[in-house]
Amino acid sequence: MSHNQPIYTDNDPQSELVTLNLGPTHPATHGVFQNVLQLDGERIVSGVSTIGYIHRAFEKIAEHRPFYQITPLTDRLNYCSSPINNMGWHMTVEKLLNIQMPKRVDYLRVIIMELARISDHIICNTIIGQDTGATTTFLYLFQFREHIYEIYEEICGARLTTNVGRIGGFERNFNDIAFAKINKFLKEFPVALREFENLLNRNRIFIDRTAGVACVTPEQALDYSWTGPLLRATGVDYDVRVSEPYSSYDEFDFEVPVGTRGDIYDRFLVRNEEMWQSVRLIEQALEKLKKEPAGIFHADVPEFYLPAKEEVYNNMEALIYHFKIVMGEIDAPKAEVYHAVEGGNGELGFYLINDGGRTPYRLHFRRPSFINYQMFAPMSKGMLLSDAIINMSSMNIIAGELDA
Repeated sequence: MSHNQPIYTDNDPQSELVTLNLGPTHPATHGVFQNVLQLDGERIVSGVSTIGYIHRAFEKIAEHRPFYQITPLTDRLNYCSSPINNMGWHMTVEKLLNIQMPKRVDYLRVIIMELARISDHIICNTIIGQDTGATTTFLYLFQFREHIYEIYEEICGARLTTNVGRIGGFERNFNDIAFAKINKFLKEFPVALREFENLLNRNRIFIDRTAGVACVTPEQALDYSWTGPLLRATGVDYDVRVSEPYSSYDEFDFEVPVGTRGDIYDRFLVRNEEMWQSVRLIEQALEKLKKEPAGIFHADVPEFYLPAKEEVYNNMEALIYHFKIVMGEIDAPKAEVYHAVEGGNGELGFYLINDGGRTPYRLHFRRPSFINYQMFAPMSKGMLLSDAIINMSSMNIIAGELDA
């Protein structure tokens, strides 16, 4: 149907609009969520977004769990960069308990969080390539996500839902194999990332499909409380690592890339540049580690940090602490705290209200995808269906963050 023909209302008997369910199980949505679209030919007239298909009541479950047992819940928010979720939650509790972290722990956390950011951006940008028809770039760069998972596995034994670290630091020190794999990654990944950019950045087909599509102004992005790469692509240089530094990020030298038009192409370029900045941050963290005592990987907080198993088996005091921590027998202060980190998709926040007991009185997760996704249906109005699919990919909506 020609786009110059009149568009009838849905109640009009002559209406030529088609109702299309995009999701909740459509492979193009990359997650379990639904959009009910009204189409005039291939152009979207209106849409309604629906979430809740994998709602797991994490915030309510957290009210009945000791702090340590909440960490696995955070894994299942943005599972593409689980370590950032883990670290953000641990830092929130450390803020509640007023725990001062050793510098070496901060630097180790920067390494693991920036690896997670790279992994997250690899997924988003290769999928944008895939959805525009560039399968080669998707398969080629995706292998480095696997290399990052191998580093996770060496550090904590897990790959996707990592449950990495502890309140007060890490459960174990990074071993020599982990550092060797990190150095190998830093040597090989930049070469592949440069080739990935060479394949797409000036690719005429890719530019035609992404440049000028789904443009968002800074005012619109701020009205919808966007954060992360989506907001920075509009030209707003807000980054939690800079505005509210944590884990000693204020000691690092890195840039916050921004776009100009807020379109799909700008989002792609911003994420690419953020991967380069993450490589810089990891390299700096490795240099800073050389100046710190090698054996430190947690703070001195025996009331909240699980002792080593060998100590638990052979030392009565360690056994008592282990029991009290696992069972949540040590009360925490009465307080309200909010802590945010720069997640793969934006500001990932934890609002914790504690009434002095062993579990949170209330815990709220500020999930970037849940907030960013509000704008998908309004911005899709008038867009071709094929463009809306790429737009969704560029927003990197993670279903685990939609439904807490």
